[in-house]
Amino acid sequence: MSRRLAQGFSGEASAPPAEPNVAVVALGANLGDRAETIASAIRQLARLPLTTEVVASAPIESVAVTADGPDPQAPGYLNAVALVRTRLAPSVLLGYLHAIEAEHGRPARGKDAVRWLDRTLDLDLIAYGDVRSSDPALLLPHPRAAERDFVLGPWLTVDPDAVLPGQGRVEELLQRLRGERS
Repeated sequence: MSRRLAQGFSGEASAPPAEPNVAVVALGANLGDRAETIASAIRQLARLPLTTEVVASAPIESVAVTADGPDPQAPGYLNAVALVRTRLAPSVLLGYLHAIEAEHGRPARGKDAVRWLDRTLDLDLIAYGDVRSSDPALLLPHPRAAERDFVLGPWLTVDPDAVLPGQGRVEELLQRLRGERS
């Protein structure tokens, strides 16, 4: 069974990786007991099979982002980033992330799902080692990660040398992002 978890649903690898990869998972919640939800999700990440370590940032507050941009009138988000050392295949890890969201009351994602809604829990797979994927079911790295202060800032606190594959050093991306808003 563990070999299949490491291979993924589409045979992403011919054999389980010998070494674990570090997956970057962004966590966010703006409904309910946000702090407990984030803490519970981090505990669930630590219990995933083929996962040996989870290091999480301290949570930060952020303004809700909608399709029309930041909305200070919407319930604010609590955000964190977790580095997950795992041998799970990226597609399998993403499946577990969706299952954890569902356990916390998030409706299932689908092609017709509305983005930008308030939610009890949002888990995004931001990066998985150096893996790049343009498969619509598994976009890696996350296509909007470089635009999100609430992802880059917490990520940098747990990995000062972080690099977003194809985009560059997280520290530089964050400086550029914050400079654009000045």
